[in-house]
Amino acid sequence: MAPSIRLSPAARSLFDEPLAIAVQGLGPRQRVTLRTSLRDETGELFQASAHYQAGDDGELDLARCPALPGGSFSGLEPMGLLWALQPQKPFWRLIKRDVQSPFLLQLEVLEGHGERPGRLLAQVQHERAFLRDGVRRVPVREGRIRATLFLPPGEDTFPGIIDINGYGGGLFEPRASLLANHGFATLALAYYQFEDLPQEPKELHLEYFEEAVNYMLQHPQVKGPGVGLLGFSKGGEVSLAMAAFLNNIKAVASLNAPVVATCIPFYYKDKIIPTVTSYEHKAKATNSKFLDYSDVIDDPFQAPGNQSLIPLEKAEAQFLFIVGQDDHVVKSEYYATEVCKLLQAQGKENFKILSYPGTGHCIDPPFFPLYCIGSHPVFHKRAVLGGELTAYSKAQVHAWSQIQAFFKKYL
Repeated sequence: MAPSIRLSPAARSLFDEPLAIAVQGLGPRQRVTLRTSLRDETGELFQASAHYQAGDDGELDLARCPALPGGSFSGLEPMGLLWALQPQKPFWRLIKRDVQSPFLLQLEVLEGHGERPGRLLAQVQHERAFLRDGVRRVPVREGRIRATLFLPPGEDTFPGIIDINGYGGGLFEPRASLLANHGFATLALAYYQFEDLPQEPKELHLEYFEEAVNYMLQHPQVKGPGVGLLGFSKGGEVSLAMAAFLNNIKAVASLNAPVVATCIPFYYKDKIIPTVTSYEHKAKATNSKFLDYSDVIDDPFQAPGNQSLIPLEKAEAQFLFIVGQDDHVVKSEYYATEVCKLLQAQGKENFKILSYPGTGHCIDPPFFPLYCIGSHPVFHKRAVLGGELTAYSKAQVHAWSQIQAFFKKYL
């Protein structure tokens, strides 16, 4: 019997779903290398490989067989071949622009464990999709709002979430599309560098974001009376400001976000939150010659009455702070801890912190590759973003399930 690869689901799975991988038809105790490859939409290649030994029966099931040392990872890691994917072009990030098409994953079984891959024994292709069958993608151009709404299958009403990405601008849809597969009506909201929105905004007016909240609450398939916000980095900061000033926000999940206004001030009616001072010269060069920007922002908690601090004590929402202990862009764990102390001092208990060791600034949905050194979102220089492969892969899976549980509970 010739070797063959068995996948479950067989032909297509969702990007954030586990994929069961097994090989049959090998020789007893045969040593093989398994390799995965994926090309992004620009054609850049991501690869991972691992060394394995089949059982006495010639079977190899990644759920039961540990990877041997020498590949991208070792140990019992059934999804290692997906989370360990790394770009062949240094410092490149895997981004999905068009969520309506899947990524194509190539799996190969190669003979032996040598430096150079041995003979190809088996191969298979698999689609990693972003939209479950029946999920609708609806472009939104209502008033000033520039967004995409993802609706789960069916005619029911669903809990509503607005997903806001960090610096970088544009319209970012992967997280929102994946959430819709789990039963949430999710609006991916652009707020600059997209269509007719400002290219380089000098201020952010919360009225724009309020329009998005009202759009969601008026939608016949969004279950009121309030919405949830999911924000990453600057988007998390925007979400916290929205919770402090706007009505109808029930739950905010913030991923590695500052709790102060950074770079762009917030305006709402007659109120202004000015930006905290940052000092680019305080960036430190690491021994790998990349810059560490974790200390460039003034500490808002050391200056009593700091006007840049977002007044979260005014918010009615529930907060879930998700922080990477190895975040080198934002002191996210410190910020979350200090702001929760302030809330506690006000007699509030509307917060929870999930803190992940070995996890850097970028916390994506499960199985996105680690992006630990890349372009700094503000200073646009090569910077340490933080994170360590295995710890980060575990954090992704845990945080993603916690985000869903949090929104199910409060929406």
